[in-house]
Amino acid sequence: MNWLSRLALLLVIIGALNWLLVGLFEWDLVSAVFGGDAMRPSSMLSRIVYSLVGLSGIYCLTFLFADPRVGADQH
Repeated sequence: MNWLSRLALLLVIIGALNWLLVGLFEWDLVSAVFGGDAMRPSSMLSRIVYSLVGLSGIYCLTFLFADPRVGADQH
């Protein structure tokens, strides 16, 4: 995986983890760090979706640290 792909994946993971915080605690880390209203009141259904996106981000961590040679075409 090249550096641009790793950077893009890392940003997606950070975004997903932020949504996990919104889903679980109604707290937006990005807004807290860069200014703005860090509390995000949400419906239960949207909190479930945010949490699922966040859990997917945790799963994507495995792709970030995976060995690029595993599963590569061996021609």
